[in-house]
Amino acid sequence: MMAMTTPTSTPTVSAPTALVTGTSTGIGRVIALALARAGYDLAVTEVETERLRDLLDHPDLRGRKVVPVALDLASPDSIVSAFAQAVAALSRIDLLVNNAGRALIKPAAEVTGAEWDALMSVNLTGTFFLTQQFGRHAIARRSGCVVTIASTHGMTGIAGRSVYGIAKAGLIQMTRMLAIEWAAHNVRANAIAPATVLTPSRAEMLSDPQARARMLARIPSGRFVTPEEVAAAVVYLASPEAASITGHVLAIDGGLTVQ
Repeated sequence: MMAMTTPTSTPTVSAPTALVTGTSTGIGRVIALALARAGYDLAVTEVETERLRDLLDHPDLRGRKVVPVALDLASPDSIVSAFAQAVAALSRIDLLVNNAGRALIKPAAEVTGAEWDALMSVNLTGTFFLTQQFGRHAIARRSGCVVTIASTHGMTGIAGRSVYGIAKAGLIQMTRMLAIEWAAHNVRANAIAPATVLTPSRAEMLSDPQARARMLARIPSGRFVTPEEVAAAVVYLASPEAASITGHVLAIDGGLTVQ
């Protein structure tokens, strides 16, 4: 287990705190950095915390308390222990950002039971039970916010991504259900549904001009979503200015879902 990073200055006692899943690369990494710039102390997760070394060295985390946490969403025991570790390190968790997930690009007729289980155990089942851990914690404190990274694949149809889309649709409905159930406890739940986000790994996949043109043709704005746009939405939905927003699914999609 990696040691907690040592801040260059003492964090403010009243700093808000966040647990962000899947933070070594891509959207999760950008979200963690944006929250740090917004003044959050952080618990950041990966299945193997060694993969977080580069993030933990980022200058945007200076002055913040940051704890790396090993989390395997496919393991119920890991979910319980990871959340307990985050709370012990930060005293409380004000915000949960459900970002971690797996992808599967395969025709529905060819998906195996093992592939279904592997994706659902992380993208839907594990995410639900981590959110349950956070919900119990937030309800007891009568304060909290969860932001779940869903996808436009959970709102529209596209070939070859059925299992992924089904899981993301489940997260969208989870958001709506929890928003209603937890509203009386002053706990909010929202989701963000991006279209294709131009992360480094996705940029490599879209280096083929034909593949890139096909994806862009689906987006009326003619451009891909940036990780920074998703991160800015997370920061806003977690902020006091969004206190009346719950049960909302914010599509960041350049108009894809309104066609």
